[in-house]
Amino acid sequence: MFKRLGHIAIRAKDIEVTAAFYRDILGMKEAFRMYNGEGGALSTVYLCAAPGQFIEIFPGGSEEREINDRTIGYSHLCIEVENVEETCKELLAKGLQTDTEVKTGFSKSRMFWTHDPDGNRIEFMELTPESLQAQAIDRMAKEQ
Repeated sequence: MFKRLGHIAIRAKDIEVTAAFYRDILGMKEAFRMYNGEGGALSTVYLCAAPGQFIEIFPGGSEEREINDRTIGYSHLCIEVENVEETCKELLAKGLQTDTEVKTGFSKSRMFWTHDPDGNRIEFMELTPESLQAQAIDRMAKEQ
């Protein structure tokens, strides 16, 4: 039934600043831009997070909301990486400010957190062999 998650969409206060963050700091490749009609205003920037998986950014965000442990709805974006320590070092070298140190989470995956220019929380996660996620992936692959 499902193939994969295709994209996550976010609305940005400044689409160029947010697109630059995902492209220039996080290293995602800009896939394409869409405009409102011929010669119209920029309506969407698509950035490739991984093959077939995208971040879709819309302009025009103006109402901020606090995202915390009690907020209903969107909480965070998680990006799986090969080596979380190396990823953290590389991003710090590019000027990224992290919200946490690299740590082991309750699921036994390794992670650290940051946020984009609009305050959207981002988790970088490395699945360890003993992580609940890796165990679930292995178990579910055997069930197919």
